[in-house]
Amino acid sequence: MINSFDNLMSKIIVVAGGTGNLGGRIIKSLISKNVIVHAVVRKDTDPEKVAILEKMGAKVFRVNMMDVSEVAVACKGASCVVSALAGLRDVIIDTQKVLVDAAIAAGVKRFIPSDYSLDFTNFSPGENRNLDLRREFHKYLDKTPIAPTTIFNGGFMELLTGQMPMILFNKKKVMYWGSPEHKLAFTTIDDTAKFTASAALDDMTPRFLIIAGDEISPREIKETVTEVTGDPFRLFRAGGLGLLSFLIRIVKTFSPSKNELYPAWQGMQYMRNMKDKRAVLDRLDNNRYAGMHWTTVKELLTQHQKQHS
Repeated sequence: MINSFDNLMSKIIVVAGGTGNLGGRIIKSLISKNVIVHAVVRKDTDPEKVAILEKMGAKVFRVNMMDVSEVAVACKGASCVVSALAGLRDVIIDTQKVLVDAAIAAGVKRFIPSDYSLDFTNFSPGENRNLDLRREFHKYLDKTPIAPTTIFNGGFMELLTGQMPMILFNKKKVMYWGSPEHKLAFTTIDDTAKFTASAALDDMTPRFLIIAGDEISPREIKETVTEVTGDPFRLFRAGGLGLLSFLIRIVKTFSPSKNELYPAWQGMQYMRNMKDKRAVLDRLDNNRYAGMHWTTVKELLTQHQKQHS
């Protein structure tokens, strides 16, 4: 376990994607550690979003994200560049290539790509579009002289009370595919951000870091939401994984737009991956940094219940 980092005041960390939810939290966590943060944003970024970053204490660089020389200026003197960019090919591959090239040109030693997902190294091309893009970017990244560190956090836990159609609060059901005993890995956005901030300051990180705030099965989710709400929830099996795969193909075929970042079929692909035995974790790096509190699903649901009671 790493308890502290030396000379944090002299460290500069560059963050791309800081106007987003995860990126903003990464910046907030870094600044709380008295680190100098350079936030790289596009020239046409909303001034109000820039003002929020500046109020946090970040030094904002408005740049042409496709110009290596401009981005390199923001990277000068940094020890690590952190990407929290969200998008499709033009962002995950094209823009991140520029970000990596700029970091190398500026002499930056380390890079954390915008992965923040389940471990896609265990899956094959074609199973998940967004993970395929990250895998393709890694082919480029791994050929560069920079030292990359990917952070795998499973699924963002907040989806359980949001976009993920698993806990059906109105119907008092927990919907699942496949086995009710298969454990799913979830980590909150905030915990992911805090861990990423620590990893950015850690010069000895391995190629991959794996974290999970909680590992929990559909049956355990049913028991937990029943305890938290006081209402008896029931399990609802929607079908097997073969049926889910078939439905993904149908929904994707008839989707009005295949250029959305999170269309319904993309979420279905991610659920299919999470329910696969290849997603089962055989190790965790949760204890790498001292002072981390990992939010559990029970804590998340308790907070959700308080907000909606």
